Amino acid sequence: MAQVVIALGSNLNDPHKQIKEAGIFLASISEHPVKKSAIYQSEPVGPSEKDFLNSVCVIETSLQPKNLFEQLKQQERKQGRPSRYPKWTARTLDLDIIAWENLVVETDNLIIPHQEYSRRLFVLMPLKDVFPDWKDPVSAQSIDKMIERAPDLNIDKTTLNW
Repeated sequence: MAQVVIALGSNLNDPHKQIKEAGIFLASISEHPVKKSAIYQSEPVGPSEKDFLNSVCVIETSLQPKNLFEQLKQQERKQGRPSRYPKWTARTLDLDIIAWENLVVETDNLIIPHQEYSRRLFVLMPLKDVFPDWKDPVSAQSIDKMIERAPDLNIDKTTLNW
């Protein structure tokens, strides 16, 4: 069984509801209670005009990475995200595998650890909520150092509940 870090994001169709529904889904596939960060609101990166809600969840699973990835994509579609979409656009739900313990995977459609997470405050700040002593599995860089080096972004912890 492995601990897997999953980032959640939404800025369409009641983002708070989308995040909560995704949290219920993640709890249904996790073999232990899910660790959940606070929910953050951040400005969009790219052409989208609406702010995003973001969070991080940690599940425990015995699934293989490819199988979990497929289940996450299926849940995105179930919650209204089209299977084809331009990068950086508005979306009902985005579920990304950020890390899988110390596993390193690189295939055509799945890279673990996520190749861009260390530059995304909307992933790093929620990640620090659940793992305050996090170190990148490849570079061993601390979460604090990654946050310090990440590009600026307007982001705030909300009072929204799961």
